[in-house]
Amino acid sequence: MQRLPTVLLALFLCAWAAPLVEARRGDELQARRDAIDTMAVETMQRLFSEAPATKDLYSRAAGFAVFDNFKVSLLLSGAGGVGVAVDRKSGKHTYMKSGGGGLGLGLGGHSYQLVVLFETQSALERFVAKRWQVDAAASAVAGTSGKATAATFTEGIAVFQMTNKGLVAQADVTGTRYWRAKALNGN
Repeated sequence: MQRLPTVLLALFLCAWAAPLVEARRGDELQARRDAIDTMAVETMQRLFSEAPATKDLYSRAAGFAVFDNFKVSLLLSGAGGVGVAVDRKSGKHTYMKSGGGGLGLGLGGHSYQLVVLFETQSALERFVAKRWQVDAAASAVAGTSGKATAATFTEGIAVFQMTNKGLVAQADVTGTRYWRAKALNGN
């Protein structure tokens, strides 16, 4: 019987604190979404500045995705990041994650942004709805020398990788997956 007041007090405190915890979590998630959106805007501006031909592709694209990634290689490679896919028609933002791994020759690490332009609405929808995967990668990056150069759609998509800083020299076969970030999307 003596435990009943303690249990009731604990239940009351949990019920009272739960909305405060959820509100704080909501603020933290919104801050993360805002940071991802800011990164996407800055990355797109940089892409247009460094590869002006991409402006034309962007104007014809149904949507785009931008990811901020980091990759580490030491015989095995691992990469991960966060980003956002944007439907240009509706303005809807879908927050996503990426992750990958591979086996190959490599030593080092680098951060980079990945921009994917989708020529059609169906290509964008497939990317957002499914665990989209890209395989096979080869790169040699030193400092900030890596820049986007191609400016065409291939099979409905155009992909651009821009490095930040770091050093990596590698050749590997990598599988990278992209999926919806449930918490950031509220589901």
